Amino acid sequence: MAKPPVPKAVALRVELLEVAPLVWRRVLVPDSWTLASLHHYLQWTMGWTDSHVHEFEIGAGLVAPDWWIREAGSEEEASRYRDERRVSVAAVVAELGPRGEFEYRYDMGDGWEHRIVIESIPPSRLGVLPLPVCVAGENACPPEDVGGPRGYAGFLAVLGDRRHEQHADLVRWIGGVFDPKGFDL
Repeated sequence: MAKPPVPKAVALRVELLEVAPLVWRRVLVPDSWTLASLHHYLQWTMGWTDSHVHEFEIGAGLVAPDWWIREAGSEEEASRYRDERRVSVAAVVAELGPRGEFEYRYDMGDGWEHRIVIESIPPSRLGVLPLPVCVAGENACPPEDVGGPRGYAGFLAVLGDRRHEQHADLVRWIGGVFDPKGFDL
């Protein structure tokens, strides 16, 4: 019996911008995935909870969930977007080429911006690892609703100062210990 074909994989490096320490992940995903599937995997691998709206910016175009497009204020606004269920990772790679970059934005209120870089894949890795898979990364993702990059910097400053008047409140809010360098595959 013949083995099933190995899906084509795309390696992506995902970096959360404007935070220190740098939060990043390297993931291998099937090129057949839609950006809707990629969004859900990014939520999981970065440590987000999918509690807010998101969008991708690819070249000069925007890609978003269909419900976000339907909620756009006008037809003109809606026409700026493509439905993420109809855009594949392979199409993004074809549009941007190897080493191309695109953006993933999450939580428009907090303003989390991620740079996604298309990386090459060593042929020896294909067929060995199940897809999708996160193969590398560093540092913990900021907590939801912390206030974006500036809020996160303030959050870390308060957590690092046991004498700060808000320290105990933030420890309770986060549910205990938060290690900004914590990350485990």
